[in-house]
Amino acid sequence: MEQDVVILAIESSCDETAASVVRNGREVLSNVISSQIDIHTLYGGVVPEIASRKHTERIDQVVMEALKEAKMTWDDITAIAVTYGPGLVGALLVGVSYAKALAWALHKPLIGVHHIEGHISANYIENTELEPPFMCLVVSGGHSHLVKVADYGKYEILGRTRDDAAGEAFDKVARVIGLGYPGGPKIDKVSYEGNPSAIDFPRPKFADNEYDFSFSGLKSAVLNYLNQLQMKGEDYNQADVAASFQQAVVDVLVGHSMKALDQYGFKKFAIAGGVASNSHLRTAMEEACAKRGVEFFRPSPIFCTDNAAMIGVAAYYEYIAGLRSDWDLNAVPNLKLGER
Repeated sequence: MEQDVVILAIESSCDETAASVVRNGREVLSNVISSQIDIHTLYGGVVPEIASRKHTERIDQVVMEALKEAKMTWDDITAIAVTYGPGLVGALLVGVSYAKALAWALHKPLIGVHHIEGHISANYIENTELEPPFMCLVVSGGHSHLVKVADYGKYEILGRTRDDAAGEAFDKVARVIGLGYPGGPKIDKVSYEGNPSAIDFPRPKFADNEYDFSFSGLKSAVLNYLNQLQMKGEDYNQADVAASFQQAVVDVLVGHSMKALDQYGFKKFAIAGGVASNSHLRTAMEEACAKRGVEFFRPSPIFCTDNAAMIGVAAYYEYIAGLRSDWDLNAVPNLKLGER
């Protein structure tokens, strides 16, 4: 009988301090997340220096809690995994430094994991039947990627954001219409009270790469709309603005994804990242995939936002492929998918 591979994973790329124990790449034994949302809400967004300090305060407690929740000892752990990029450099450094020290002290292998690869791998947690190849849309506060997943750890990016990511646009629009931070969940909620066809916001496209994304123009269109009303002394309907903006984002994300599915012929499609928890996007993607006879996969919302379970899953496939990180592993804030 083969021995279980048990990964202790750490995630600290932004404002969640997270640790998880994952067995054999698919079984999450614990998933502990310490969120900083309440703190950063006071500032209308993530403050990097504060995020780093809070990671330092919480990381040891979170790791020990994950180990306890999994009912594991250090002897049971096969390897230590950690997100090393992309993300906020200070926040990443806290996790990387802690993981390196832990792996060194315990004489365990160290595995550095790409944050976006972690998001993609989150789909394996609850969908045990899902295996590559498939196509995945990764949408979060910092990333909008349309990716061909050829195999575990093998990716080809078809399209990426050229400016604002989808989640970043959600946060900025939510702030200007008075919803506050975090913008994604608040726009998702209030949009049920609005008319998604009330305002015709643009759906940006590029002639040189039809799969690339751009949301800065859409954000500017919302600001221009509000400014024009203000100059006229007119009020705006918050729910209508939220719903119309969100519909534009969803139309772009679904449109690009379905065009890629049609071109490349994939029969499996997945979404990942914080914006993948948006209920309108999930419904629209499910309907679009159903029309094409494509299997649709999505993680539960808890695995869409930043978490360490997804890092543990990605690390498992790197571990069985023989990949290890050296002791000079460092934080790489602008790490590209597929780089090591």
